[in-house]
Amino acid sequence: MLLINDPSDAPAGPKVVAIGSFDGLHLGHQHLIHQAQQEAKNRHIPLLVYTFDPPSKVFMRGEGFLTDLSEKLELLRGLGVEIALIVPFTEAFSKRSKDDFLGDLRALEAQRIYVGADFRFGKARAGGLEDLNTVAPTQILPLLELGGRPVKSSRIRDLLRAGEVDEAKLLLGRTYTARGIVQEGDKLGRQLGFPTANIEVAPLKILPMGVFAVRVQTPQGRFGGMANVGYRPTVSGQVLRFEAHLFGFAGDLYGQELSVEFLTKLRGEKKFESLEALKAQLAQDAEAARRVLGI
Repeated sequence: MLLINDPSDAPAGPKVVAIGSFDGLHLGHQHLIHQAQQEAKNRHIPLLVYTFDPPSKVFMRGEGFLTDLSEKLELLRGLGVEIALIVPFTEAFSKRSKDDFLGDLRALEAQRIYVGADFRFGKARAGGLEDLNTVAPTQILPLLELGGRPVKSSRIRDLLRAGEVDEAKLLLGRTYTARGIVQEGDKLGRQLGFPTANIEVAPLKILPMGVFAVRVQTPQGRFGGMANVGYRPTVSGQVLRFEAHLFGFAGDLYGQELSVEFLTKLRGEKKFESLEALKAQLAQDAEAARRVLGI
């Protein structure tokens, strides 16, 4: 996959262009990209995905995001996208007129454009379908629906905040994943017999709340485990923590990047009367997680 950051860097020649923030690259996004790919194949020209980093809502409103840039690129590559145009979403970019954006599409030699039904562009979201059609015939895809409701990144964010990773998986088409670097913690898990990796993710990365069965990719291999995302009320915690206990792992993970797949929610976070009560619950959580993992 060719990665570029400016329309002027795109290879010459006609293209099919799919546009959107594509945060999460959920089933609706995948459907749009697949439709654009088929068009590109029929025309024997490449598909270019025009997207932004960070997503506009993250930059403009401070909303959480589902996929960071490295995750998005990995998913686009997996979908077979040939060219990815990742434009930095900055203050200056947010103030560009719709005509400036249309100029980008002309420079890309777009022969066909694909967008979702809720797509708008340019300063104050002034641009729409009629403007895109001045560049090339534009296909607006209706929002994909599951369970009688549109598949949208905002819907997935709400599910994750509630810890509903199983429902989020249905909309994403894959298990939700969070990556981060292991930092030194207070070693409470070790005292309880369940040592954990204290994982620090990128600011604004959405994390599901609760206790989960997980799979964790480490530099030493892949491990099943359980993870907690919460404030640790039993020890009067004040800061959100993301901690994972890896079954069968022995060693030092400090400074290493882990990728955690949230398989299913085991329970919500709760306050226990004592550390002994918490330890007993962790033993039950470990048994439940092992059943989910089949180990």
